[in-house]
Amino acid sequence: AFIIGFVWPFFWGLYLSFFKFRTLSKTTFVGLDNYVKAFTDTSFGSSFLFTVTFTIVSVLLINLLSFTIAYFLTGKIRGSTIFRTVFFLPNLIGGIVLGYLWKIILDAIIIKYLESSLALNATYGFIGLVILVCWQQIGYFMIIYIAGLQNVPLEHIEAAQIDGAGRWQILKNIIIPAVMPSITICTFLTLTNGFKLFDQNLALTNGEPMRMSEMLAMNIYNTFYDRTGYEGVGQAEAVIFFILVAIISMIQLRATRSKEVQQ
Repeated sequence: AFIIGFVWPFFWGLYLSFFKFRTLSKTTFVGLDNYVKAFTDTSFGSSFLFTVTFTIVSVLLINLLSFTIAYFLTGKIRGSTIFRTVFFLPNLIGGIVLGYLWKIILDAIIIKYLESSLALNATYGFIGLVILVCWQQIGYFMIIYIAGLQNVPLEHIEAAQIDGAGRWQILKNIIIPAVMPSITICTFLTLTNGFKLFDQNLALTNGEPMRMSEMLAMNIYNTFYDRTGYEGVGQAEAVIFFILVAIISMIQLRATRSKEVQQ
């Protein structure tokens, strides 16, 4: 199933990235021409910068907020189970549905107070995407951090308290090092999710205005389906996209796992 569903389509797509085609039965070998067009495509470059900026901001916010919420909910707070459920619920809603819901909400606010809209201002579209993704994903990663926090040895914390360590010192020197495996997992998932974002981008901004809020996944989709004769270029962009995400993810995994070893 893995070979049929993932391995074969990947290598078939890699093969097609070197061809110009309209249908799979009629292909013309063009070598690296598709890759040259992909790298010289200004829309691809701008989508890459937009995606990288969005990913950096979303990774930092999601992990910071989800860890903070998890930290407080693992304390002695009444009704913590209810809070966990409420925070997790947005993750159960599909990205397309969330995108259209938040589009209605944000457009109503922006039109009323700023006399603009998501479709007219790329900055508002960027902020809207960050808000939407944070609202959807924080609850999911909160659960992972809660699992990590619950595995922190209590005797270490108690020993530090006896030695006079404050709350911040305990958090910095005991809790955070102990939950580094959870931080590694959550950082990896938020990083890859940020780069692969498509549904929410399609529903919330659809790349407007003038494709300025278009992320990489959506740019590749539009290149493949909306630009006649650019199917091979879209496939080449997909291969480049895969390589970029794989390299960045491996660097992140190595960096955070090295912290686990040191601790």
